[in-house]
Amino acid sequence: MMVNYKSIRLIVKYCLAIAFLASCEEDPFEHNPSAPIKIESFLPAQGSGGTEILINGSNFSIDTSQMHVTINNVPLKIVGTNGNQVMAVVPKSVGSGPLVVTIGTNTVTSTDIFTYNYTRTVSTLAGSGKAGFANGKGADAMFNFSGELWYRSSGIVVDDKLNVFVADPGNHCIRKIDSLGNVTTLAGDPGSSGYADGKGAAAKFSIPYSLTIDTQGNLYSVDPGNGDIRQITPDGTCTTWAMANQEPWSIAFDKVSGFVYYSSCSPSGNIYPVTAKGVTGKPIVSGLTYPAGLGFDPAGNLYVSMNGEQVVRKFTAGTWENNIIAGKLGVSGYANGAGNVARFSSPWGLAVDSNSNIYIAGNGTWDGGSYNSDQSIRLIQPDNWLVSTLAGSASAGYADAVGEAAAFSAPTGVAVDKNGTVYVLDKINNRVRKIVSE
Repeated sequence: MMVNYKSIRLIVKYCLAIAFLASCEEDPFEHNPSAPIKIESFLPAQGSGGTEILINGSNFSIDTSQMHVTINNVPLKIVGTNGNQVMAVVPKSVGSGPLVVTIGTNTVTSTDIFTYNYTRTVSTLAGSGKAGFANGKGADAMFNFSGELWYRSSGIVVDDKLNVFVADPGNHCIRKIDSLGNVTTLAGDPGSSGYADGKGAAAKFSIPYSLTIDTQGNLYSVDPGNGDIRQITPDGTCTTWAMANQEPWSIAFDKVSGFVYYSSCSPSGNIYPVTAKGVTGKPIVSGLTYPAGLGFDPAGNLYVSMNGEQVVRKFTAGTWENNIIAGKLGVSGYANGAGNVARFSSPWGLAVDSNSNIYIAGNGTWDGGSYNSDQSIRLIQPDNWLVSTLAGSASAGYADAVGEAAAFSAPTGVAVDKNGTVYVLDKINNRVRKIVSE
């Protein structure tokens, strides 16, 4: 016999509403500011935007104007309350987290977490699936992310006009994808590896790996083949910005300082600031074990995916003191959860959005092998460091689908635009993918 879970949920929701309304008709009592607020339970434990949550507890206020319910500091709309129950509506894209009830100066946080169910749809923005070179729209275009197994490009960024830029190491160039999926070559000669500044095809790259973008829309690339950092203006003009002190593998722009930072991905990796054209400062961090993706939050804090440690570290702006925010040192795997409950397996690309959410691209193995237990894009929420899967799973493949039903094969680069849409450099599939939430 088939069970209609949708009908069951509707019946449960109806019964909860009836029970709540009945309780509201009982004699109400006011909140006692001298006594603690208590949350005993809430239902349902998960849902999406528009879900009504019934919170059970004690010492709630009957005045909705005096009561506030939040998840991740985002307010829920309170539709009813009595001394022992509150009914509130979950807003869109609030994320997963505990419920916080505040009345005046009294606050209580639930011990359980409300799990927010996003609808995250993965599609292919561009790429045929075969390694090669071709400009064109969507599947007519070709990239060479996997022509050599040891390519580990994480180079993908997006500008405010929603143009996506990718570093294409096998074709020795920087590609541009507009919002409609039209692929062109911004800079570099796809038929020739080398080193040269210049505009468009007159510029030459060896193996461009990582990209970042500044507030004026200038790109910066690192090229471990040439050992340099290049600036690429929006019209495709390339200039050597600095020569690296060590072989550079990843790069990020800090909006607070206005500096570009790059890392050397080695058993004893360092992170260097480039404070002006041709001026590289002393390392802000030294002795890291294979630092991979770099990203800054709006406050100037630095986050690094530690490929050799299986963790993600935060370096506090100014002091650069660091702590592990997610994963367990030296332990690989694939698991979601808060802090050291989570597991990563050779994490690689990293991006941070304007709300300080952190995105991690899995499978930074040298060959992008399907044996790796992480073939996904993970999300780390700020403050509580809760790790969840944005899309993909532990299995390699290729599928445009929703959430964990989608499949990637060695996603090594990740970027996020101003609207929260996420873009993925999908190495073995030689495609650029797009993840749209709700």
